[in-house]
Amino acid sequence: MDRGKRNFLKIAGLTGAGAYVGFVGAEAIGNKPGKAKKKLALVIDTRKCKGDCPDCIAACHREHNVPEEHNPNFKGPPVRSSQGIKWIWLSTFGGAFHEQVNEHTGRRKDPLVVLCNHCDNPPCTRVCPTKATWKRESDGIVTIDMHRCIGCRFCMAACPYGSRSFNFHDPRKNLKAVRPGFPTRTIGVVEKCNFCAERLGEGLLPACVEACTKKAMSFGDLKDKDSPASVALRSAYAITRKPALGTGPEVYYIL
Repeated sequence: MDRGKRNFLKIAGLTGAGAYVGFVGAEAIGNKPGKAKKKLALVIDTRKCKGDCPDCIAACHREHNVPEEHNPNFKGPPVRSSQGIKWIWLSTFGGAFHEQVNEHTGRRKDPLVVLCNHCDNPPCTRVCPTKATWKRESDGIVTIDMHRCIGCRFCMAACPYGSRSFNFHDPRKNLKAVRPGFPTRTIGVVEKCNFCAERLGEGLLPACVEACTKKAMSFGDLKDKDSPASVALRSAYAITRKPALGTGPEVYYIL
């Protein structure tokens, strides 16, 4: 048996214990609902956002060196040449809110912007055997260390929103340009939206919010009643994706 196979078997043999370790580690760093000091959230006003402006997607992917790798299995509305690796993308109303579809909402043709929901109670962090993904105690952002990721894809299986992508091929080969301020990735790692944590640290808004020409996105701390997100949620009725699962999504949609 060659070394590669032996290493694989060692990892496979630890998966059961790893899932438990990931759960304990996640709890230890504040993965319990409501424990974050801030509660950062994104509010998308679907009355303004009709999915016809790809600026937010382009800004996000450019900001984070997201590779343009074509995925022939992607069924959503085309916005760019690639949907293989995605941090933010478009979905149909039925795809995003299948439990809300009825004879009237089912006729809705405008696509919706979807991304990682940065759940208050994220199931993805509990199953990571290396603690490469976790919920931050400071602001509730569900982040990921792509250099610590071993590519087991447990987090992808646990996420009920399909918000994570896996690099089956070398992502650096599919970059038209590299932004020096954000790291590139290697083959075999998972990636996703990080609410632009690196921009927030510099006092900036997430790239998608800043790039939205229709001002359909509001971002802020829901524990601050005067934040843009709090104000937006008080102004109209909003829903989240799959609320019955108890994950507590922090991306809201005004209808």
